[in-house]
Amino acid sequence: MTDSRDSLSEVPAHGPEGLGDAHLPHTVISRPIDGLIERFGQLSGWLWPVLMMVIIINVVSRYVFSEGLIQLEELQWHIYSFGFLVALSWAVLGDSHVRVDLLRERFSLKTQAVIELLGMVLLLMPFAALLMYYAWPWVVEAWEVGESSRSAGGLSHRWIVKSSLLLGMGLLLLAGLSRLTRLIAFLTRGEVRRAH
Repeated sequence: MTDSRDSLSEVPAHGPEGLGDAHLPHTVISRPIDGLIERFGQLSGWLWPVLMMVIIINVVSRYVFSEGLIQLEELQWHIYSFGFLVALSWAVLGDSHVRVDLLRERFSLKTQAVIELLGMVLLLMPFAALLMYYAWPWVVEAWEVGESSRSAGGLSHRWIVKSSLLLGMGLLLLAGLSRLTRLIAFLTRGEVRRAH
């Protein structure tokens, strides 16, 4: 009888998706994190129709009524920033983020897991942590002074959109931690979770 870890290295990637979410076992750490990020991801999904409506209203007011509204322009990028930053963690969680897969799909699932683990530890998590570290004073200052738009008629409470950077990077760190624990479980237990 062969060890499951030995046979795991022989398992080829399953189509172009390779090591997807369906292959990784959940862990005690990943379950609550995944649930939290899933809720934030669903919330961010509702922002996109709102953003579309704001854009349409802004375009109509500008080109039909010749009346541009700075509040709507700023609201557009506030909504987009928040939605994008929150959705990043959801994409990492579901393995639906953009990456270059030229060679990856040719590797075994075990090799893919090792590469992804190294990417989490050496790239994603340090990047999110550094961004949080350097954004913290910037966000705190915006809160303390009650920062608002410098544009006449712009939105107040600029600290809200700046805070979304910390929230987004915090969720990205959590998503990386969740994925990391699942990758470690996959590599150490030799389990291949089958999608239902």
